[in-house]
This record gives sequence, structure tokens and C-alpha cells, in this order.
Amino acid sequence: MSTAVLFLAALAIVSSVPLLVASAVAGRGASSRVSRNLAAGLPVPADLRRMVLAQSARERALQPLAAALARRARRITPAGVVEAAERRLMLAGEPATIEHFLAAKLALAAAAAGAGLVWAFVDPSATSVLLAPAAVAVGVTLPDAIVARMARARQERILVDLPDVLDQLTVCVEAGLGFDAALARVAGTNHGPLGGEIGRVLQDVNVGIPRRDALERLVERTAVPELRQFVHAVAQAESYGMPVASVLRAQAAEQRARRSSRAEERAQKMPVKIVFPLVFCILPAMFVVVIGPAAIRLFRTFG
Repeated sequence: MSTAVLFLAALAIVSSVPLLVASAVAGRGASSRVSRNLAAGLPVPADLRRMVLAQSARERALQPLAAALARRARRITPAGVVEAAERRLMLAGEPATIEHFLAAKLALAAAAAGAGLVWAFVDPSATSVLLAPAAVAVGVTLPDAIVARMARARQERILVDLPDVLDQLTVCVEAGLGFDAALARVAGTNHGPLGGEIGRVLQDVNVGIPRRDALERLVERTAVPELRQFVHAVAQAESYGMPVASVLRAQAAEQRARRSSRAEERAQKMPVKIVFPLVFCILPAMFVVVIGPAAIRLFRTFG
């Protein structure tokens, strides 16, 4: 009973630290706003406390805490690590900003360190001492693993959608639309990651970036070799004055063939992948069902 009470008390102390930091940061933000208003000669609100309390808990506590964690994480993280994280986030479709990503890494590492300290305090043993650094390492690397998985899934989705998008582009160009109008048509009808990236290409073109540079940016954001081949083929067609429709038709046919070959390759790998579940999961159950009754009868007969 005493061990459980000590564990709960230590856990409460560790959990109260982020709340204290959040309240301190929120109070400091409010005081800084008042100082800026006084310095600028602006009127101070009559009831600042009521205005602050009117905000949600997220605006008063979570957002200032996340901003403080992001600044601290960016300050202590090497520049190369930050650039690699930005690259992974870009390949994953930018599900979060780099500041939020680094703040999540720091928060998970701090939570893992706090849990490890509580465990070592409650059960001071060699296991707890060894698992505490392991928990911190898992907290640091878990966001990277999640973002890397999201990036792989996004690249696979782009690779699967690419032949259909090229077919639609070919149909639109052969029907008389220009290449930019065909891209706009594809971006409006495809709601996957490739359609969103094509929409970003059109936005870059609309703000004055050359179309070739916008397509190169598309390649950098996706890192799909097949898409890079398509972009280079379109750039060469424009450079040499070739018809874009014929290039699109050839690229679409090649991408369909590659998709079929990838599907056949995966189908050929299935028997090898099924061996382990078959041996370790299905066959033991079959042996129990088939041989079990006979073994029980023999045991009763000769036992």
C-alpha cells in the first residue's frame, strides 16, 4: 500500500510541473502584453483578468507551453537534425510545423524521463535504472518514426495514383486543354496527396514561378523516382518542342506497366510471407484439433 501511495504522489508531482510552467508562461505573456500597451501609449483594458479567462484553456495554457517548448527544443537541437526533420515533414505532407514537431519530441522525452524517475524512486532496481534511458530514447525517436511512416505511406499513395493522373492529363490535353488547364482539372478532381501537390504547383505558377521550377519543387516535396522521370520528360518535351500529348501518353503507358509489375512482384512475395503465420499460428491449431482428440483417447486407454 505504501509503495502505491508513493508512486501516486511522485506521479502527481511530475504531472504538476507542466501545469506550473504553463501558468507561469501564460502570466508572463499577459504581463508582457500590458507592458507593450503601456510603452506604446495604448489604453490598458479595464478587466484584463476577465479577458484572459474568457479565452479557452488551449489558448491560455497549451499554446504558450507548446511555443516555449518549441523555442527551447530548437535552441538545443543541432542544425543538421532540424534540417533532416524539416525534410521528413515535407515528405510526409507537412502534418505539423517544425516547431510543433520539436516540441513534441522534447515533451515526450521529458515525460519519459519523469516516468523513469518515478519508477526508479518507487522500485530502485537495476531494471528501472536501465529502462529509464531507454524510455527517453523511445520518446525522442517516436515522432521521427511516426513521421517517417507517414512519409512512406504518402509516397506509396502518390506512386499508386500517378498512372491514373497521367491518363487524365493525357485525355485533357488531347481534348484541347493547355497543360496548365489540364493540371488544374486534375488538381480539382483528385483529392489525394498527388492532387494536392499539383495544386501547389499551380499556386507557384500563379505567383510568378516558372513552371519548370514549380515542377522541380514538386519532385523535391515528393521524392518519388517515377514522378521525377515524368517531370524531366515534360521539361525535355518543352525544350525540344515535342508534343506534350505524346509524351504524356508514353509516360502513362509506362507507369501503368510499372504498376502492374509491382503488383505481380507483391503477389509473388505473398507465399513467402504467409509461411511464418502458417507455421506458427495455423498449423499448431490444426494439430490440436486433429491430433488432440486422438491423444486424449490414447491417454485414457493406456493411462
